[in-house]
Amino acid sequence: MSSEILALLADPTRRLEAIVNNTTMAIFVMDDRQHCIFANRAAEHLTGYSFSELQGQPLHDVIHNKYPDGRHYPLEECPIDQAFPERAQMQGEEIFVHKDGSFFPVAFTASPIGDDAGVPIGTIIEVRPIAEEMEQRETLALLNQTGQALAAEVDLERIVQMVTDAGVSLTGAQFGAFFYNVVGEGSEKYLLYTLSGAERSQFENFGMPRATAVFAPTFTGGGVIRSDDILIDERYGKNEPHHGMPKGHLPVRSYLAVPVQSRSGEVIGGLFFGHSSPAMFKKHHEELMVGIAAHAAIGVDNARLYDELKHLNESLERRVQEAVAERAQAEEALRQAQKMEAVGQLTGGIAHDFNNLLAGISGGLEVIERRLAQGRTDGIEKFITGAQTSAQRAAALTQRLLAFSRRQTLDPKPTDVNRLVFGMEDLIRRTVGPQIAVEVVGAGGLWLAKVDAAQLESALLNLAINARDAMPDGGRLTIETANKWLDNRAARERDLPPGQYLSVCVTDTGTGIPDDIRDRIFDPFFTTKPIGQGTGLGLSMIHGFVRQSGGQVRVYSEDDHGTTMCVYLPRYLGSLDHEPVHGDVAIEEVGSGETVLVIDDEPTVRMLIVDVLEEAGYKALEAEDGPSGLNILQSDVRIDLLITDVGLPGGMNGRQVADAARVQRPALKILFVTGFAENAAVGNGHLEPGMEVITKPFVMTELANKISEMIDT
Repeated sequence: MSSEILALLADPTRRLEAIVNNTTMAIFVMDDRQHCIFANRAAEHLTGYSFSELQGQPLHDVIHNKYPDGRHYPLEECPIDQAFPERAQMQGEEIFVHKDGSFFPVAFTASPIGDDAGVPIGTIIEVRPIAEEMEQRETLALLNQTGQALAAEVDLERIVQMVTDAGVSLTGAQFGAFFYNVVGEGSEKYLLYTLSGAERSQFENFGMPRATAVFAPTFTGGGVIRSDDILIDERYGKNEPHHGMPKGHLPVRSYLAVPVQSRSGEVIGGLFFGHSSPAMFKKHHEELMVGIAAHAAIGVDNARLYDELKHLNESLERRVQEAVAERAQAEEALRQAQKMEAVGQLTGGIAHDFNNLLAGISGGLEVIERRLAQGRTDGIEKFITGAQTSAQRAAALTQRLLAFSRRQTLDPKPTDVNRLVFGMEDLIRRTVGPQIAVEVVGAGGLWLAKVDAAQLESALLNLAINARDAMPDGGRLTIETANKWLDNRAARERDLPPGQYLSVCVTDTGTGIPDDIRDRIFDPFFTTKPIGQGTGLGLSMIHGFVRQSGGQVRVYSEDDHGTTMCVYLPRYLGSLDHEPVHGDVAIEEVGSGETVLVIDDEPTVRMLIVDVLEEAGYKALEAEDGPSGLNILQSDVRIDLLITDVGLPGGMNGRQVADAARVQRPALKILFVTGFAENAAVGNGHLEPGMEVITKPFVMTELANKISEMIDT
C-alpha cells in the first residue's frame, strides 16, 4: 500500500489532485472571463452544485447573484470578481446562495493567477463556511455585552430583564422567564419577575408556578435541567390538578432551566427557557446559560449590596440631619442661655443708668413747664437739649439690649470692628462697675472683618464680664484692636491658615487662669464660678462663634498677673456698607392731602405721629386698638397708608390687622411702629412688598421721611 501512495504522490498532477480534492477548503478556479474551470469536492459540498453544473458558468451568476433580501447583487460590486482586473488579492466575508436557495455566510480569498510574464490569466478562489464561527462571534459579543452591562447596572429589575433577554437570544428560545426563589402560600409557589418573548398577561391567569418535580429542583440545588421534550419527560405531569401545564399555557416542548446562585450559595432564582419544537436546546446552550447565570448572580448580588448601601446612606443622612438639627437647637439654646446670663449681669448697672436718664428727661421737662407757666423762655434750650440727649441715650441703650437678647441668627456682614468696640464702651463700663478702669485702644487703619456684629458684641460683653469676675477687688480692663500678618509659624501656633487677620484682645489684671484648667475653659458647661452664678456656656459659645467665622480664640494667662483673651478674625477685603445718617432737619410739607390711618394704644405716641402727618401735609385718622382700626379699614374711606403699632390691645396685634386689611385692600402700604426688636415684632422679619418697619423711639424727621417715601413709591 505504501508503494502505491508513493507512486501516486510521485505524479505531480495526481498529487495535486489528491490534495485539492481532499481538503475541507472549497476551491474554485476561474479563467480570464471569470468562468468556472475547476471546483473541488469541498466546493461541490458547500454550494450543492456539481462541478459539471458549475463548469463554464460565471460563478457570480450561479452562487453570488443576490442578497438575502432578494435584491440583485451587481457583478461590479462583487469584491471576489475584482481580484482579476485589479491584479490584487481580495479577502473578506460574503453571503453565498446554495442550490436549494438558502443563504450561508463564507470567508473568501480571491487571488489572481499570472502566466510566466505576469499577465493575469485567471483567478483562484478559496472559500470556507463561517456560520458557526459567526454564531460563536455573536455569542461572545452578546456575552461580553451582557457582562459589561450587568457590571455597570445597579437596578435589580433591569439586571434580571437583561439576563432573560440575553438567554432567549443565545439559546434561540421562543420565550424565557426569571423566577425569584420566593416561596408563597403553602411553601410551594415562586414569584415570576421578568419575561422575554411573551406577555405577562399570558401567565397572569395561572398564578405562581408550583413546586413540581420539573420546576422545584432548580431552586433546591438540583442543578441544570434540560429536556428535549418535556411532554414525554418522566418527571412531567406528576402533580394535581393539571398533571402538566394548565390549559392555555404557552406551548413548551424543549425545556431548559438554570439556577442563579449567589456567592453565598443561596439560590436567588432560576432562568427558564422554552420552545414549541422538541430538541432545540443543546449542550452548548446549557453551558452558555450557566455562564449567563453566573453573570446574573454577580449582578443581582451587586444590586442588592447597592440597594442596602443606598438605604444605609439614606438612613445615615437622615440621622446626620437629625443630629445636626438637634445640635443647632442645642447651640441656639446655649447661645440664648449665654445671652440671658449676660443680660442678668447687666440688669443692676443698667437699671441705675436708665433711672439717671429718666431723671434727666423728666427733670428737664418739669423745668421747661415751670418756666413756660411763668412766661419765661430764656435758657430753656439747654433743658430741651438735655432731655433729648438723655432720651437718645436711653433709646440707644434699649436697642442695644434688644439686639443683644434677640433669638434670630444674623448673617455675617462687613463690620468696622473699631466702631463696634468703641460703641460698646459705655455698655461695658456700666457692666463691670466703677471699681474697674476700662480702656479701649483702637488700632489706626484697622481692617474690616466679615462677621455677625451682634454675636461679636455678645462675645466681647461676655469676655468683659469674665474679666470683671477675675478682679473682685477692682483692676484694669483693656480692649485693644490690631492688624495681624500671620506667617506659617505664627498661623500654626494659632491653628489658623497663614494670612491677614485682625485681633480684638481683652486683657485684665485679675487672678489669671490656673494651668490645670486652662485647656478646659472652652468646654461647654465648664465653670469655676459657684453654683447658680454661671452656666459655663460663655467661653464655649464665643469659641464656637469665632471658629464658624473662620477665626480663632487664644488665651494668654499668668497666675495672679491677669489674662488676655484674643479673638482673631480673617480680614475682609471688600468695602463697608455705610448706614445712612439722618440729619436733624425741619419737616417739609410734601403731602397733598393723602389719608393716613394711625393705630396706636399710646395716646402720646399717636398724638406725635398725627402732628408729624399734619405738619407734612397729610390727613390723619386715628384708632386706639386693632378692632377699631379694622372697622375703618373695612369702610369705604380712602386710606393711602396704614401706620400701626405691633403690640395692640383688643385681641388683634398690628400684623394681624395689616393682614386682615390686605384682604380688602391688597395694595395698601403699611408701616409698622414697634418698640420691640425689629424682626421679632413682625414675624422673624418676613415682610411682604409694601410693608416696612420703624422702631421706637425715632426722630420725627426720620418718621416724616419714611412716610413720604412710602406714599410716593
